Amino acid sequence: MDKITKAKHILKAIGLPERQQADLCALSLLALAGIKKSLAWSSATNEWIRIHDIIAFVNKNYGTKYAENSRETFRKQALHHFRTAAIVEDNGLATNSPNYRWRLTEEFLSVLQANATASCIAEFNSKHERLIDVYASKKRMEMMPVKINGIDFTFSTGKHNELQKAIIEQFAPRFAPNCECLYVGDTTEKDLVKNVERLSELGFAITLHDKMPDVVLYCEDKNWIYFVESVTSVGPMDPKRIVEIKSMTENVAAGMIYVTAFHDFKTYKKFSEQLAWETEVWIAEMPDHMIHLNGDKFLGPR
Repeated sequence: MDKITKAKHILKAIGLPERQQADLCALSLLALAGIKKSLAWSSATNEWIRIHDIIAFVNKNYGTKYAENSRETFRKQALHHFRTAAIVEDNGLATNSPNYRWRLTEEFLSVLQANATASCIAEFNSKHERLIDVYASKKRMEMMPVKINGIDFTFSTGKHNELQKAIIEQFAPRFAPNCECLYVGDTTEKDLVKNVERLSELGFAITLHDKMPDVVLYCEDKNWIYFVESVTSVGPMDPKRIVEIKSMTENVAAGMIYVTAFHDFKTYKKFSEQLAWETEVWIAEMPDHMIHLNGDKFLGPR
């Protein structure tokens, strides 16, 4: 059995999700252990290394061609999950520090040095909850019901999604009556609702790279589109955000309304200086009112 295949078997045996059994993750494990094609698993080590070192190791020893700008992919797809599964640890420095390092935990290093036998794997699993079970448990957490376009959906819990639920159930009936929700994401499912056909008909440039606002509503009778950002910590309708949205709506003829939604007045005050002129503000704790930033109308497309 070649080293990459063996590494995948080990990752599967200790209960990592399928996505964390991919080639990139197997190669990351081999680099962390310093295992070249010709070396035995008993020679595994756990020296502190950078993601740069992982990429250099697998490119040199396994013929891959990962670019230096793929560091974030290694971090998010492999190392963060490995840390949760007690496979690796970091040295505790700030992630932007040039001295930030990763290494295998002593416990998991022992598993590899013993050739990851069934008994070693079983002992490791007896001390740690399998990551696949941890993630499954998170998915089963209490969900928030929400009705979108007359269809029942659920949002995962959290302040951001609580505000999105309020936008759909409280803002829309008051200020965008009879509208259709063309897009809304969930913190765990980015495109929970995404009516690509309708968005394309309206002239949107829909690609995988578009940074859609949190909620997009369309009122056909007025031919108005509402772009609503749900703001709890970042992302209000500032001038830069308006430019980003306009860049993907160059061919949209409908009137466009830009709204920033906040949970409360305190959060609004925090972001008030960043908000762009000619936009609207809706605050969930005062659902019957809106704040209009300049212009000759209270609410309307520009």
